[in-house]
Amino acid sequence: MAEPSKVIHVRNVGHEISENDLLQLFQPFGVITKLVMLRAKNQALLQMQDVPSAVSALQFYANVQPSIRGRNVYVQFSSHQELTTMDQTQAREDEPNRILLVTVHHMLYPITVDVLHQVFSPNGYVEKIVTFQKSAGFQALIQFQSCQSAITARSTLQGRNIYDGCCQLDIQFSNLDELQVNFNNDRSRDFTNPNLPTEQKGRSSQPGYGDAGVGFSQMTNAAAIATAFGGGLPPGITGTNDRCRVLVANLNPDRIDEDKLFNLFSIYGNIVRIKLLRNKPDHALVQMGDGFQAELAVHLIKGAMLFGKRLEVNFSKHANITQGDDTHEYVNSNLNRFNRNAAKNYRYCCSPTKMIHLSTLPQDIAEEEIVSLLEEHGTIVNSKLFEMNGKKQALVQFETEEQATEALVCKHASPLSGSIVRISFSQLQNI
Repeated sequence: MAEPSKVIHVRNVGHEISENDLLQLFQPFGVITKLVMLRAKNQALLQMQDVPSAVSALQFYANVQPSIRGRNVYVQFSSHQELTTMDQTQAREDEPNRILLVTVHHMLYPITVDVLHQVFSPNGYVEKIVTFQKSAGFQALIQFQSCQSAITARSTLQGRNIYDGCCQLDIQFSNLDELQVNFNNDRSRDFTNPNLPTEQKGRSSQPGYGDAGVGFSQMTNAAAIATAFGGGLPPGITGTNDRCRVLVANLNPDRIDEDKLFNLFSIYGNIVRIKLLRNKPDHALVQMGDGFQAELAVHLIKGAMLFGKRLEVNFSKHANITQGDDTHEYVNSNLNRFNRNAAKNYRYCCSPTKMIHLSTLPQDIAEEEIVSLLEEHGTIVNSKLFEMNGKKQALVQFETEEQATEALVCKHASPLSGSIVRISFSQLQNI
């Protein structure tokens, strides 16, 4: 066994495991100063601030098998006592080339050709840039005039963030010989040929920043995400998804309807439209405001119990939810939570809990009235009525998460003594 080191070697790191997943695994033990992903070997090197932090982590995981996204990972001390900027270059086995393949992780702000040019051009003359969306996330091919410029750019920028705390660069050499650019616009550019036509703008290629025609502000949403999560993202959330439509299965068709689904999914983002599938009455399609909100919903609702059924929530293969008599539109609903105070709403996103939080209550409300409103949905263990900033609010704790979820989907946006009650899940364990 290698002697103790502040550098930890992680094995069996599959392609589905992100840098943020590894950070979440080790951050409880101390400050992480460097992280190197060795994608070709399914491994990673992670440097803690000091040796005791690394020792604490390995002692803990000697007794508890660490697992990320269902995959067991294996940890040990590295033979490195310190990571250098050359470690990643030496660890990769790809050949230098003047074309770089760039993947942007934790992308909270839109990245355009102009942004990439500003970041990479200090290292040499950039001839061409092409951006696109793949399963790995938002990617770009950047062609330099010389191979040496590309090598310098990779050495200088690998692992750096474009913005504080987000938009991290993962840079590899491409095996392409020449980039083909047909249009000069926000998604592609040939700096050697400024006379190329501008493509007719269609749907944005940027992941997670709105659906065409929906009208949710892209930059406002990105800023709200950054504010809510302090530049990071919740565990398991990549921030690179661009699919807005979600398929919900194993619903209880006798008790579910579009408005109840809206009440549940609107916790995680704005809702555009919902459609119950008549040929599959236990299935529904939900179109969220953008890809990030859809990813939150899929990650945090999947497996929740509602009306005696365990919900299956996944991204839909449908390109769109067709409008019609069987589709309920919510894009202009004033009940969408993320039109205002988006950062606050993101901060409170969580999986269903036993505790719900009620706000926008009447000033003269009594605790007994709140219990009376909710008690049909399950056993209430405890409740508390309180005032914050001059406004009445309440916490209600149920015996199970399923009971609390039922109360939320049935009673959110209900009228109560002239007020419309707003209900969310609370992350508090006890009142």
